[in-house]
Amino acid sequence: MQSGATPTYSIPNLNRFVQLNVQGFFVAVIVAIAAQFLSEHYGAPAMLMALLLGIAFHFLAEDGACKPGIEFTARSVLRLGIALLGARVSAELMIGLGPELIVVVIVAVVLTILFGLLGARVLNRGWRFGLLTGGSVAICGASAAMAISAVLPKNEHSERNLIFTVLSVTVLSTLAMIIYPILTEVFDFDHRISGVFLGGTIHDVAQVVGAGFSVSEQTGEVATMVKLIRVAMLAPVVLIISLAVRRYAADPQSPGKRPPILPFFVVCFLIFATLNSLQILPQPAIDAMSGLSRWALLVSIAAVGMKTSLKRILDVGGQAIALIMAETMFIAVLVLLGVAILGH
Repeated sequence: MQSGATPTYSIPNLNRFVQLNVQGFFVAVIVAIAAQFLSEHYGAPAMLMALLLGIAFHFLAEDGACKPGIEFTARSVLRLGIALLGARVSAELMIGLGPELIVVVIVAVVLTILFGLLGARVLNRGWRFGLLTGGSVAICGASAAMAISAVLPKNEHSERNLIFTVLSVTVLSTLAMIIYPILTEVFDFDHRISGVFLGGTIHDVAQVVGAGFSVSEQTGEVATMVKLIRVAMLAPVVLIISLAVRRYAADPQSPGKRPPILPFFVVCFLIFATLNSLQILPQPAIDAMSGLSRWALLVSIAAVGMKTSLKRILDVGGQAIALIMAETMFIAVLVLLGVAILGH
């Protein structure tokens, strides 16, 4: 091939790319549609359904025509979904909550991640697992787990740990959606503090919305706002992890393979969040990007499920379950303490 040739973007290569990946991608789309159907008709979390249905089709990812497309969907479609998530974040949301409660939420996120690292060290689970579980509990559940996994260096346990984390935080979020609104009545919280507690402690956005609006309209609005503040922390957390991995965990013998300082999907997340904060994005565009983000994450988690066998998930062990449950209780106690200290 001549040095001046640029075949990377040629139509034949594009056709080959489509032919290679289209079957696996559409299988993941079908699984995601089935998961959404179950969610709408039976009230089950769509992410959890996509994950479980994907695991049932694990054989498609082992070999055959679907394997490349499943790999592509689990990696690239995932990053698209995370990037578009930025359109849901704006500075106006943060300002509306007030500085004191914003500090409570941010401190809870940071300390929960550090708690995850410490817990993983104590249990000898490895720093990758601590970051993955701590970050997913602290920020936004399955979406954060997938974003953090995308910048962590891979090992033989990476996919198993990711699927375990997504499964665990989704189940715990669903339980919290039922239990936490009851706690707001036990503690006699007003609508604002109930929203801070629910939005600051439940892992996934959908479950936060469900729990908040089950209490009251005002609680649901505050809970959603607090949750989006946690979502906004996804970009800086992923950036810090990426820088740390580049500095301390990259292979010094392979400088060409070092991860980028700031992953492209994080750059896009920040751009969309900035455009939304400046009120440049029209509401129809925000709604469309939010919807596309949700579907991209749903399709990609179906593909992640297909890549992982149930046997490997069960190999994680009781210590891992104990750690993620401890992280869940830790952030709940922190937010409650923060609210109490502020005198609310």
